[in-house]
Amino acid sequence: MHSGKLFATVAATVIAAVTGAVVVDRVVAAPPAAATEAELGRYYGQHPNWVACGVQALDEVGAQCADITVPVNYAEPQGKTMTVAISRIAATDPAQRRGVMLSNPGGPGGSGLDQFIRLLPAMTPEVRAGYDLIGMDPRGVGRSTPIDCGWTTGFGLQSAGVDGAGFAESVVTQGRLAAECVANQGDRLSSISTRNTARDMDVVRGVLGQERINYFGTSYGTYLGAVYMQMYPERSDRMVLDSAVDPVRYGAVGMMQDMGPANEAALDRWADWAAARDGEYHFGGTRAQVRATVENLIRGAAEKPLRIGDFEVDEHWLPMLLFTVLDDARNYPTTSAHVRLYLDAAAGRAVTPDPELAASIDRMLNGKPENMSAQMTIMCGDVGVPRDPSWYWRNIEAARATQPIFGAFANNITPCAFWPAPAEDPTTIGNALPALVIQATGDTRTTYANGVAMRKALTGSRLVTLENVDIHSVYGRYRNTCAWGAINTYFSDGTLPATDVTCRDDGSAN
Repeated sequence: MHSGKLFATVAATVIAAVTGAVVVDRVVAAPPAAATEAELGRYYGQHPNWVACGVQALDEVGAQCADITVPVNYAEPQGKTMTVAISRIAATDPAQRRGVMLSNPGGPGGSGLDQFIRLLPAMTPEVRAGYDLIGMDPRGVGRSTPIDCGWTTGFGLQSAGVDGAGFAESVVTQGRLAAECVANQGDRLSSISTRNTARDMDVVRGVLGQERINYFGTSYGTYLGAVYMQMYPERSDRMVLDSAVDPVRYGAVGMMQDMGPANEAALDRWADWAAARDGEYHFGGTRAQVRATVENLIRGAAEKPLRIGDFEVDEHWLPMLLFTVLDDARNYPTTSAHVRLYLDAAAGRAVTPDPELAASIDRMLNGKPENMSAQMTIMCGDVGVPRDPSWYWRNIEAARATQPIFGAFANNITPCAFWPAPAEDPTTIGNALPALVIQATGDTRTTYANGVAMRKALTGSRLVTLENVDIHSVYGRYRNTCAWGAINTYFSDGTLPATDVTCRDDGSAN
């Protein structure tokens, strides 16, 4: 790009950034102060009204649901309140029941009300006998009092595209999303945070009459679990963190940047697989040729968006669609089918996406479902990020040589650059509480190094490594006798491995 054009582009992005910042900086949140036990007593002393959930999967296993009232702002426990929805699948043997197990499915912003339905097949009878399984929609999500930014396009994460013009479009888009969220939700945004969700979890603990909680969290849910452990160490029991986040790099910068190299490496592995099947897919007979096919697709989408069913997909979204399927190597045939569809669309052929792909595109382009609002609200409300667009542009340009497909996504600006400042500082994680950390070496969402970092921060923990497997979220998703066995053993009798453990793929997931 010529220097004059680059200057004009950066100037335009800075103007957009300042405009957005003026809008959102009108919202100022005061840090919550500690409330006394007496002030919070009315929340901890609630009696849940258990009713049928009205969710088929939960009703089929006999689950019940209840709404728990929590303060919007824990510094003002006598002020406004909101609702947190929970579910309960009772322990199968009351005589062996040892407590409750809470959970979070990640996101952030994922609905956890029915998470245990997906985990039941992984649990041994001993685990099922020992715990009431408590699903939970975190504040701002699902059946809990929801946050809805009112977005009709976009959802906060996208690639910056192939050049400065594409980046300028991203800056405008992300500033607009932040401004819309502030306009629609105002000072409610400051209440949606991980620390407040951890406080809600402790209210749930008290409401259920438990001295301590057990916990299973995956992806972002590992960070939430670690924050709970740090805030309530005396109330934390058996904690399992599956596909963990580095607590220092959590947020819309470091955690995202880590995804760039990991997804490029995963794309290499898929490209090798596809090249070996060139007679079927015709992407090229070598890794380099397959990569060139994909890179050319993205560059072409910058010139002319791909028409895929009812959608138009440009260079901001095509890398994101690849990102969504690279978290599981078993998706290679699906990834290849999608790339073939993109190539056909680029050639001007009419194509129809399968329902799953159509849902992914709808989520990205149209901000559906609304939990995309919660995802950005939580991340932006937890950790502040640089606000200067040129900082992101420099990182994008520096990453292109080694991350030609995902560098412009992993280093791109997000709505957090235009968001109100977090109400509280991030939680510093560091303690000797016992915990079990599970991490696959090929994880593209929370990289293996993230799991190692969580293990180091929790000095009393143990790390179970699933070696040479591309998967994000192991328990209940990728069957492995060694890894699942370590989790079930810990939940059933509290035994952590004596040392860190390496598990190898035993083929049972295929």
